[in-house]
Amino acid sequence: MYNPGIGGPINFILQPWQLLVIILAGWLNRQQQAVIDFLLTEVHVLKETHGGKRIPLSDDQRRRLAIKGKVMGRKALQEIATIVTPDTILRWQRQLVAAKWDYSNRRKAKPGQPPVSDEVTQLILRMAHENPTWGYDRIQGALANLGHRISDTTVGSILKAHRIEPAPRRKHQTTWKTFIKAHWEVLAAIDFTTVEVWTPRGRVTYYLLFVMEVASRRVHLAGCTTGPNEPWMKQIARNLTDPMTGFLRDKRYLLMDRDTKYSEAFRHLLEQAGVHCVRLPARSPNLTPPIERFMRTIKEECLDRIILFGENSLQKATREFLAHYHGERNHQGRENRIIEPRAEVGQLQGEIRCRQRMGGMLRYYYRQSA
Repeated sequence: MYNPGIGGPINFILQPWQLLVIILAGWLNRQQQAVIDFLLTEVHVLKETHGGKRIPLSDDQRRRLAIKGKVMGRKALQEIATIVTPDTILRWQRQLVAAKWDYSNRRKAKPGQPPVSDEVTQLILRMAHENPTWGYDRIQGALANLGHRISDTTVGSILKAHRIEPAPRRKHQTTWKTFIKAHWEVLAAIDFTTVEVWTPRGRVTYYLLFVMEVASRRVHLAGCTTGPNEPWMKQIARNLTDPMTGFLRDKRYLLMDRDTKYSEAFRHLLEQAGVHCVRLPARSPNLTPPIERFMRTIKEECLDRIILFGENSLQKATREFLAHYHGERNHQGRENRIIEPRAEVGQLQGEIRCRQRMGGMLRYYYRQSA
């Protein structure tokens, strides 16, 4: 080595222990490099085993790699990282730091107004459907009566979320069901059905005209004929509106379809007696479901199950069924109760008897009083 102060070379002689340290350091470096090469090769083999796809890691594995990667830095990671990129490892580290200072799980309550329970939501929807004229404030007051205190704004938000319009628009959307219930006690329905009867002249079509009291489901046979012409229909109108015995004497509205047999003269007589005729749209049997269901019942349980010979057999079969229908048959439309129950209904004592009509086609079970 050259010494500038003296102008001549200076020779350093390594001590034996210094030479030993250099040899040992070189050996250790080669050993570490061999370990690194082996680990890198092992990682490459692992990636090849997964077909070059990203290796799924657990949260704990990501945490351990993030901690080690932070110590090494980006430059060193670029040289050795093969499973994931250096940016990914550093991103994991940032997420660990952010999670350390995240105290959201310690909050006692969420910010803002508390959520409305499903019970209150269903109650709001029920009140809006059942009361078309009630606005947000009215519903809020009704809820307060039941112990639920929420704002009218919350009521409005819930109704809007369920696409229910405000009261000024909702009250003009009266459904047919609501209309019928509002006039339940003064409402009746009328309809025809036909029956094929064998006579000396061959098979003849008879027309049966029934009138139903919608509230109670009581049914009245208004008439039976082979030719329901206008004079016959006018006499039926007089019979139905008789002040003493008429079936419609206490009714205000009569639902009917657009059958031409309900002539203008027939409707005029009913109007004169104070019964307003409500003509339904064409092909709308769903607007008079009680009487439509009765027509199906009398056909399925009685008239379609027998062969009728002459008008007298038709009249008798109809009377027998109406007696069974009113006093012996349970009705789902009336909470599965009998329209005109007798005294024995509901008794727990007495022998069980069976009353048969139409040769056993119609049966009624009851307890015989001791």
